[in-house]
Amino acid sequence: MPCVHPERVAHARAGLAEESVYRGVADIFGALADPTRAKLIHLLLHQELCTCDLASVVGVSESAISQHLRLLRALRLVKARRAGKFVYYTLDDAHVGLLMQLGLTHQGHGAGALETGQAHASVPGVAVAGAPTEAREGEVSWANRTTMRMP
Repeated sequence: MPCVHPERVAHARAGLAEESVYRGVADIFGALADPTRAKLIHLLLHQELCTCDLASVVGVSESAISQHLRLLRALRLVKARRAGKFVYYTLDDAHVGLLMQLGLTHQGHGAGALETGQAHASVPGVAVAGAPTEAREGEVSWANRTTMRMP
């Protein structure tokens, strides 16, 4: 007798999204899997920086930074703003910051940051509640502690 629970399988299948959604999610995590790109996202959590400043902080060439930023821009993880001959980068939205903050917290960078609210202090559109709450329409609640307002 096979160990399959048909009702549970049907329910689980009904909750799946289209295959293209999972390809997109995999592309995002694939981009963040590169340490240099992860550093770029982390740096942009805190401030807008130009290509040359990012290259200096990370310690790689401007050309290498530009290639990484091109991929991050294509995935809508960062956005660019031109000011004269400089191009400044910021995170595209709060979702990107939340992904990075959760990853850093999971790795132990600033242990306890999610519980104290410090992890999201610089991520626009993300608030940490003091007590468990239900997410309202237009919001996503993470384990009833972190709420992110959806655009």
